Amino acid sequence: MSASKRIMLTGATGFTGGALAKKLVAQGHTVVALVRPTGNTRSLDALGANLVEGDITNADAVSKAAEGCDIIYNIAAVYRTAGHPDSYYEAVNTEGVQHIIDAAIKHKVGRTVHCSTIGVHGDIEEIPSNEESPFNPGDIYQRTKLAGEELFADAMAKGLSGSIFRPGAIYGPGDLRLLKMFKQIKRGFFPLFGGGKNLYHLSYIDDLTDGIILCGEHPNAVGERFILCSDEYDTMKALAADIADELGVKAPRFAPPICPLMFAAKVCEAICKPLGLNPILHTRRVEFFVKSRAFDNAKAKRLLGYQPKMGTKEGVRRTIAWYQANGYL
Repeated sequence: MSASKRIMLTGATGFTGGALAKKLVAQGHTVVALVRPTGNTRSLDALGANLVEGDITNADAVSKAAEGCDIIYNIAAVYRTAGHPDSYYEAVNTEGVQHIIDAAIKHKVGRTVHCSTIGVHGDIEEIPSNEESPFNPGDIYQRTKLAGEELFADAMAKGLSGSIFRPGAIYGPGDLRLLKMFKQIKRGFFPLFGGGKNLYHLSYIDDLTDGIILCGEHPNAVGERFILCSDEYDTMKALAADIADELGVKAPRFAPPICPLMFAAKVCEAICKPLGLNPILHTRRVEFFVKSRAFDNAKAKRLLGYQPKMGTKEGVRRTIAWYQANGYL
């Protein structure tokens, strides 16, 4: 284990940031978490983390949190929510990254790590894709995340000691984003729109946080971009079958066509977005059944010694066990 460090963390009240905070504290580090006034900080309080009120859009708050820190992990982001204007995505996912860069330079932080997304590659053309594959962002979330990544990469080129990671679809005990999928499969109705032939690549939370820490500590990480994902990927149909098997229900088979659903989603968003309403159907949810996500983690293995340990079947089993133990499933 490395010597104790003072580490700034954004996004600490979220799933990934919270898991990272827990692991860092267990390793003996002091965590300084930048948290919004409305954030749920109970788990961070229990860990003994130092809390700085503010968010990534506030340059002064970011600077205050970064002062005296050895490492910064920037996990904060705004994900896809139709109620937000494009300017909010830009403020958090792009302009906020500049605040992190400025604070790291001002306070001479030893290492800064930025969380991007595999979504910057969009609907991939080469299987598996890698860090050098073309960018093809498909929505405001992916476009602003790419803009933030490029800002950070430019800062690294100018001398910032840092690294970038792009995680796969993050899951595991504590995650609620994929809960709806698990619930639908348990109820026996999870339509495999388009046949479920698209590829899906997961990142188990414990493996991911190990990789994030390697980005913050390994000397080979400086100046590099890494894809952090599991060693396995498969079709959506196969993933749904694994979940069904663990739940003891029949695997989904109903495979309706995708085009009518996509049309309905676009109409729904066109009506709701100008009114500031959250559509009952998003194009991003439809794209979940269409776009393939399959990546190569060889670079992280080669340069960092990254070794994901969790296979999909065991990861699904542990996730279901957590859902059931906490009354979600």
